[in-house]
Amino acid sequence: MKPIAFKIPITNKELLRFQIDDESYLYDKLHLHPELQIGLILKSEGTVIAGDYIGRFVPGDIFVIGSNLPHVFKNDSKYFQDRKDLRVYAFTIYPNEKLLNEGLLSYKETASLKKILQDATKGMKVEGETKKSITEKIWKLKRSTGMNRLMMLLEILKTLSESKEIKILNKHLSPISYSEKEGKRMIDIFQFTFEQSHRAISVDEVAAIANMSIPSFCRYFKLHTRKTYIEFLNEIRINNAYMLLQQEDSGIADVCYRVGFNNLSNFNRIFKKITGHTPREFKNAT
Repeated sequence: MKPIAFKIPITNKELLRFQIDDESYLYDKLHLHPELQIGLILKSEGTVIAGDYIGRFVPGDIFVIGSNLPHVFKNDSKYFQDRKDLRVYAFTIYPNEKLLNEGLLSYKETASLKKILQDATKGMKVEGETKKSITEKIWKLKRSTGMNRLMMLLEILKTLSESKEIKILNKHLSPISYSEKEGKRMIDIFQFTFEQSHRAISVDEVAAIANMSIPSFCRYFKLHTRKTYIEFLNEIRINNAYMLLQQEDSGIADVCYRVGFNNLSNFNRIFKKITGHTPREFKNAT
């Protein structure tokens, strides 16, 4: 199997695959697949990467991941500590690719669905009242069988295509794609960063992980993520800080050093640049 290619076990006799994740943590490798993915997070939190987007996911979130968009839903570190009180619970819908591309989309009555599938290749987060509506429909689909399951899938797609409460995750017009070799290299870089972001990391250290010179690595990473490695690292750290700041016993200075910054003023500046508010403002609001 290719390093980042992921096989969704849908047979030709299935209209869709409804997956229930009830595990210690979600699949934590950067991957992609040709099928559309509609996911409802019920119990789980962490960092999501989809193309050039990095953000938090929490219970109640709905993400739509389009065909061949590299992504990973990485749970917070506490989920990997063998804690029996922490489980993830999530529903994911994978429509049969042939049903969409060779079936429904070939008719003029379903023209509005083409745009939603195009937008999904950039990654989408469902918000507002649409999120509430889609959540109810996903639960109904879970309980449905036969033709009712297909009808509910169409209801979900129709609601998405008509909604104005969709956040497009990628800033760019086209999704990022990786070759097999590049995918393996990016997985190594991402996994290393996830695991080591709490400490000082030098660019030459990451370049060695990628088996590249420093200049070559910097060009390579910017080309494939549309951001510098330091920007990527800071976004991971700020997402970790988001989680820690919501804990009552976490002070701002303590969080600053725990997530990997060695300077409080630098932490405050980068936090505001990425989130639009200061750590103090966020802490007070939560």
